[in-house]
Amino acid sequence: VQLQASGGGLVQAGGSLRLSCAASGRIFSSYTVAWFRQAPGKEREFVGGINGSGGTTTYADSVKGRFTLSRENVENTVYLQMNSLKPEDTAVYYCAAQMYGRTSAQRTYEYGAWGQGTLVTVSS
Repeated sequence: VQLQASGGGLVQAGGSLRLSCAASGRIFSSYTVAWFRQAPGKEREFVGGINGSGGTTTYADSVKGRFTLSRENVENTVYLQMNSLKPEDTAVYYCAAQMYGRTSAQRTYEYGAWGQGTLVTVSS
């Protein structure tokens, strides 16, 4: 599967953005998709994951209650709705996928496919 992330931009603190991860392939519903982010000088960290059916999600504590994952398998797309954004959410956001993966998988090596990043900048 090939992934394409989009939707990043500049937003003020308290604002919202929706990121999209569009995938190629005919068996997208078999893939768990996750979002990671990497701030300058920091390691890439897990943000959240959603299973193939969309029925199970896992979130990092830092984004619980503010970020929401969803997917439209007919469109081969996963969405990350980000609300109440904070300056510390500033990072390059990456989507990743693994066939039949666990939504709780939080290590980068647990995902075999990666999209290019999309930059999210939250100003204070």
